[in-house]
Amino acid sequence: MNTVPELRSGTLIAQRIFDVAFAIDLPAVEQLWAARSGPSSRRGRLSNTQPKAVAFDVPPVVLDLEPLQLSLADEMFSLAVQARFYDFGVLSLALQLPVSHCSWTRYRQLLEALDQAVGPRAQSTAWPELLDKLRVLTGSAYQRPTTRYVQEDYLCAVVHEFAAPLRAEELLERVDLAALLAGETRPLSPGAQRDLLSRRFSYYEDDLVVLSWERAFIYDPRGDSDVADVLEIANAQLLEMRYYDELLDEELPRMYDLVEATQRSVWPVAPARYARLARKLYALVAEVTELKEKVDNALQVTEDVYLARVYSAALDQFRVPSVSQAVDRKLAIIRDTYIALYDEASSRRAELLEVSIVLLIVMELALALLRH
Repeated sequence: MNTVPELRSGTLIAQRIFDVAFAIDLPAVEQLWAARSGPSSRRGRLSNTQPKAVAFDVPPVVLDLEPLQLSLADEMFSLAVQARFYDFGVLSLALQLPVSHCSWTRYRQLLEALDQAVGPRAQSTAWPELLDKLRVLTGSAYQRPTTRYVQEDYLCAVVHEFAAPLRAEELLERVDLAALLAGETRPLSPGAQRDLLSRRFSYYEDDLVVLSWERAFIYDPRGDSDVADVLEIANAQLLEMRYYDELLDEELPRMYDLVEATQRSVWPVAPARYARLARKLYALVAEVTELKEKVDNALQVTEDVYLARVYSAALDQFRVPSVSQAVDRKLAIIRDTYIALYDEASSRRAELLEVSIVLLIVMELALALLRH
């Protein structure tokens, strides 16, 4: 493989996305942040895409935090820190390491060092400290905050410019992108390389996006950040679908226990218990369905075909549709149980009404006989 020209500029991005609440009041976050000294907040937008082509349904609030000092590959670096708050209860944190004038080998070395320092298998205190800091500053904007943080991690390796311009096909020939995406130092088999490079996209001849489960490589000489933003949204949607999937996994056994307990209720009070349980299940279905729709519509893709392809591929890569279907199946079970409970409550009420009418008739007859 030919030697790659020196990398002139790029960015390595480590993302960690948390579910922190049922929902987040974004205007309240802006007000709370404005009340302290420091950089102002802003609403997220796709910088190089027309709003009518691709846009956030509800733009997230973006906060620039103080830089983080981190030792990587025997060198100390200052990483930019950015937080994004989404209205459906997600907080995304990103550490951004600017890279300039280095070899491809050094670039890969820094990516692996970043993964080892703050990646999913790293025992880093950086993420919990940032999370705690933001909870202190903006926690009052969290609606029904969670104590169990479901989270997702992702790495983006971005190159803006090589010392000599490269077309996408030249880049694929001259660097081992499969090894970079897999985080491997040993040579990969041809089949593994094909699989890792199967989800790649180009719009111009000199740009390239390659997606994998835990990493993405983005080559964009125009400095476009929209692809990284779209990948963040896809990861946030995966996170929320996982959260609802786990929530319903816990709720289903509890629901079965409640139904069984209700069926053992004393007959006169059974209709009221059936009705209360039905209302509870209906509220759960309505709540999850509402939030799920907000998550599904987090990004509106209409006219930008290229970003739409990248976004769709990312959703498939992260298995968002399959997790979403699992949530739908469990919602259907709860919905069917609600309907059955409602019907049972109605039936029990009808029985109680019939018995009451019979008793009244018997009492009327008894009183009539006593009078005569």
